[in-house]
Amino acid sequence: MKFIKPGKVAVVLQGRYAGKKAVVIKNFDEGNKAHPFPHAIVAGIERYPLKITKVMGKKKVARRSRVKPFIKVINYNHIMPTRYTLELENTKTLVTAETFKEPTQRKVAKKAIKKIFQDKYQSGKNKWFFTSLRC
Repeated sequence: MKFIKPGKVAVVLQGRYAGKKAVVIKNFDEGNKAHPFPHAIVAGIERYPLKITKVMGKKKVARRSRVKPFIKVINYNHIMPTRYTLELENTKTLVTAETFKEPTQRKVAKKAIKKIFQDKYQSGKNKWFFTSLRC
C-alpha cells in the first residue's frame, strides 16, 4: 500500500500486541522469500509509560516513565495506519530482516529502540504516541 511508509504510526489489530501503537520502520509491498505477502517491520510500545503527578519524586517519575518496546514483522492486513508520523533516526540500520534470525540481535535492537523511544518521550513531543488507546 502506498500510504504505509517508514515513519508512519499504525495500530496493531491482531495478535499479542493488538491495540498497541507501532511505527513502521521498513515496508515490503511485494513481500519477500521468507514472508511472501505484503508486510512491514514495525517497532511499537508493549507497555506505555504511566501517569505522573507533581507530588512524585524523581525516582518514582523515572520508574513510571519507562517504555517497553517490541519489534515485529506484521502483515499489512493486521495494521491500521493513522494520520500520525514519528521520525526515528537511524532505525533502518538497527532493525532489518536479519535482526529476527537471532535472539541476541533482537535483544540489541530492542534495547536501542527502547532508548530512542525513551528519549522521544522525555522530549515531550509526540504525546499521542505514548498514551494507550484506552486511557
